[in-house]
Amino acid sequence: MMRSLFFLALLFSSGLQAALQEQAVSYTAGDATLKGYLVWDDTKGEKQPGVLVVHEWWGLNDYARQRAKMLAELGYTALAVDMYGDGKSSEHAAEASTFMNSVVERAGVSQLRFTAALAFLQKQASVDKGKIAAIGYCFGGATVLNMARLGTDLAAVVSFHGNLATQTPARRGQVKSRVLVLNGAADEFVSADSIAAFEKEMTQAGVDYRLVNYPGARHGFTNPDADRLGKANNLPIAYDADADKQSWEAMQQLFREVFKQ
Repeated sequence: MMRSLFFLALLFSSGLQAALQEQAVSYTAGDATLKGYLVWDDTKGEKQPGVLVVHEWWGLNDYARQRAKMLAELGYTALAVDMYGDGKSSEHAAEASTFMNSVVERAGVSQLRFTAALAFLQKQASVDKGKIAAIGYCFGGATVLNMARLGTDLAAVVSFHGNLATQTPARRGQVKSRVLVLNGAADEFVSADSIAAFEKEMTQAGVDYRLVNYPGARHGFTNPDADRLGKANNLPIAYDADADKQSWEAMQQLFREVFKQ
């Protein structure tokens, strides 16, 4: 069970319960129906920066929705994105892998579905469409990094324990976003070589980026349910409360800088 008390404490301690506006939403990309989750705090102003939240390979689950709620607390309109279609999610690694591969192994699908979510968010009445960022976890972290590499018009992208490798490396002058990578130093899915290659890529492309390695943190370090999911699926993932807190603060600092708030 998701450690909901962790998130409820964060939300209720800041008095969010009366101000949050939440909607299950649908939008389309090609022939796919995508079912996202939109949330904002209507006491935080009429035109707020927007943030796309791209889920882990598990799919659009309660964890991604809770992160969207936490962004709403900070004064952003957040859309938890559905990259798999029909709001699919799983707690079984084999099924999650199938969902993920159905997107990443089909040329253009990831970009099509991401840009559909971006267009949907920009149309919301509470959003300042000129101020949009994206964050992602695991699969979602890799997704937002690749969207930045492709030149998507975003103020910033933040990857939490995401894969750094890509088939479409950044080219000089193409990346419009500030880039923040928050990585667990003990993540067995992200090698030292891939980190070195990523930093070389970003430097050569002239990208304004920062990479932070959290000592001892493993893959999935932001998700309070990672220990249970790792044990159930025999995966080397684990929650790390310190790295979770520090990475969320790093994201907030970047957003303060790019959105001037």
